[in-house]
Amino acid sequence: MARRRDILQGSLGGIGMALAAFGIDPALAQEMGKVAGRSEKPLKAAFSNAGLQATWCAQGKQAAEYWGKLFNVDVTWFDGELAAQKQRAAVDNLASQKWDFVAIQAFGIGTLTAPVNRLIDAGTPVIDMDTLIAPLNTINVHSFLAPDNEFMGASVTQALVDAIGGEGTMIMTQGALGHTGAQGRARGFRSVVKKYPKIDVLDTQPADWDVTKVARIWETLLTKYPKISAAYFHNDDMALAAYNVMKAHNRTEIKIGGCDAMPPALEAVSDGRMLATVRNPSCRIHGGAIVAGVAAVVTGEKTGPEGIPKNIIVDGPVVTKANAPGLMWMERHFLI
Repeated sequence: MARRRDILQGSLGGIGMALAAFGIDPALAQEMGKVAGRSEKPLKAAFSNAGLQATWCAQGKQAAEYWGKLFNVDVTWFDGELAAQKQRAAVDNLASQKWDFVAIQAFGIGTLTAPVNRLIDAGTPVIDMDTLIAPLNTINVHSFLAPDNEFMGASVTQALVDAIGGEGTMIMTQGALGHTGAQGRARGFRSVVKKYPKIDVLDTQPADWDVTKVARIWETLLTKYPKISAAYFHNDDMALAAYNVMKAHNRTEIKIGGCDAMPPALEAVSDGRMLATVRNPSCRIHGGAIVAGVAAVVTGEKTGPEGIPKNIIVDGPVVTKANAPGLMWMERHFLI
């Protein structure tokens, strides 16, 4: 595993090896290592993600600021507050200012297109993170770094299905429906359950990443359905909020799974409150946005076959009791 001093040495080859160790494709890491040296002058970058109330977003902010220090980038944050209108106001403000580069995770697809296009038209490299700002063929973002959301949804759903023997009742509690990551996770869920005719899906309503809304929904679901075999949640925060409601109703026999592999979820998988989660690599997505932005500014790296790919899949493993402790260590060091 790469050590922090490998990155701080200032050798471009060292940076490339470190990136490869973090799970980035070795060829891509080598290329990024060549072009993404630490900036000699301080750079200014603006970041926004869906909302710092979400553990994934808060961890991403920490990672971006940490990687920013490594690469001499001053990161200013514009919180989306888990609301499309509030994030739009924040990004309108962001777009009125001058930045060396910008990185954004939109709360919903299409909600930020106009201010992002203003940034792009002004020559500012914009890195898209986790969910599409707009379809990639309609907006000239520098690169899009995201997990394979369909894989994440399918892999955790499969673990839940296996745990209940391929039959019973299931619920999916979704994130925000306009979030392309949530859309992918829902497709992953459905791709698995359709193969099991003895599974009855009882409910698939969205809770918009809001733990208060999750609690309200699950109070109703537990009253309505005396038998729920398993439940899949589009993020860990929602899964753990629902677990608290289940515990209050003595319904902890329900198998639950989430997405993101946040520290509280890793603890919950370790102690058996959650069956599984899957890593949505917040640290590598936000840290990768720093690397991509520095490469664009310092060397003028372009998107394309000879430069940074337009769409980078940043993968992460399924997490069970067996590998949860190792993931905890890696997250503490912003490595995954």
